[in-house]
Amino acid sequence: MRGARSSDITLWVFLAYFLLSIALIAWLFWPFGSPLIMACVVTGLFNPLFKRINRRSVPWLSSLGTCAVIFLVVFVPIILFVGILAQEAFDLYTMGRTAEISDQLQRLVEGSHVLDRVNALLAPFGFKVSVGQFQGAFSELGKNVGLFLFEQTQTITSNILIFIVNFFFMLLVCYYLFLDGQRLLSFIFDVSPLPKVQEERLVARFQDMAGAILIGNGVSAIIQGVLGGGVFALAGLQSPMLWGVIMGLLAFLPIVGIGVVFLPATVILFLMGRFGTGIGFIVFYIVITLSIEYLFKPRIVGKRVQMHTMLVFLSIIGGLKLFGILGIIYGPLVVTAFLTLADIYQHHYQASIAPEG
Repeated sequence: MRGARSSDITLWVFLAYFLLSIALIAWLFWPFGSPLIMACVVTGLFNPLFKRINRRSVPWLSSLGTCAVIFLVVFVPIILFVGILAQEAFDLYTMGRTAEISDQLQRLVEGSHVLDRVNALLAPFGFKVSVGQFQGAFSELGKNVGLFLFEQTQTITSNILIFIVNFFFMLLVCYYLFLDGQRLLSFIFDVSPLPKVQEERLVARFQDMAGAILIGNGVSAIIQGVLGGGVFALAGLQSPMLWGVIMGLLAFLPIVGIGVVFLPATVILFLMGRFGTGIGFIVFYIVITLSIEYLFKPRIVGKRVQMHTMLVFLSIIGGLKLFGILGIIYGPLVVTAFLTLADIYQHHYQASIAPEG
């Protein structure tokens, strides 16, 4: 009896030491949290490419080649575009803060007499729309969007050395994860007290959901951002690159999407008297939205994993609020981890915990 009690005390003391060491490791690695998380995400996304290259080469060379692809696909575009985006975002913020947007809208609205027609239609319902309401809404929108993007790009440009160091640190972690990721995973499985079947299910489920959400949303956002910015450039609108980036970010939001930009832009085109271009904008928005949501995303994501639309929306908004621009990735990952653990609980633990009745 005394031996069993002593054994229990020893076990609890050991667990206390073990948990303390985990907390200290987490504290030690906390300054590198963002590069480490991004390295895990990027490794998961590019792991199929690594496996394909590794069939024809040695592992270290395959990992090096995959990291080179990551450098070309991710780092080079960021460096090329961040300066342009910072300037365009600052110009948009300045226009919203000053009276420039308000004056332009006032000239457009008063010259087209659209408000008179709109107010005539709304009069039976007791509503009336003024020029000032249009001015205030669009000026505030331009100021807030421009300020947010300018702050994000300024964070990168003002800490460009830190950004470069973090990026190459992420690449270094990616290099070793490509080589030894399976060994690290096996070590975690051995240390974890969960049954191996549940661990494998947990990892597979998380990889499926994270990959589907990030790849499906990421690729569709890039497509919508590039095409949307191209349409803005063809229409001769200002700052097409900036609006393309904004639409790419908004494309992650399943409820609002690029309509937040396209619909007001269409209204402005109608006010300018460019009815053909405005109708073209509406047609483009409908076609690209239906194609992405009902053809492209289901083909990429498939039926294996699905997350409720409102949950995706809230996870991205919350992620942006907590983590800045990287919240687009972190938010869905947090929700994915919760849903994965909830799935494990439902299949393996709920029946044993629920009271018999």
